[in-house]
Amino acid sequence: VQLVESGGGLVHTGGSLRLSCATSGFTFEYYTMGWFRQAPGKEREAVSCITNSDGLTSYGDSVRGRFTISSDKAKNTVYLEMNSLKPEDTAVYYCAASTMAIVVNAPEWYEHWGQGTQVTVSS
Repeated sequence: VQLVESGGGLVHTGGSLRLSCATSGFTFEYYTMGWFRQAPGKEREAVSCITNSDGLTSYGDSVRGRFTISSDKAKNTVYLEMNSLKPEDTAVYYCAASTMAIVVNAPEWYEHWGQGTQVTVSS
């Protein structure tokens, strides 16, 4: 099983980034895919998730209206479009996969994780 994130980087406040998570080694269409983030000294935070079974999505309060999650089953890839970025969005962003075919926000329900990609938003 592999999850490989890409698309992170340095951006100014108000800017945008698109994260990608390419997956392999499991049946992508049956999994719920999530994005989490962790800033230094803070706990891992659920950002967004999407159920590949029926396309349901959820967002954390801090990102709702600015971030959009999407999934391409043909490419086994999940994306996170991030707009209107703020310095408080600075963190390492992780992609994760869960066998729970429902919306799940707790990291302990995710079995597979990527290595993470750094997002830094300068003020």
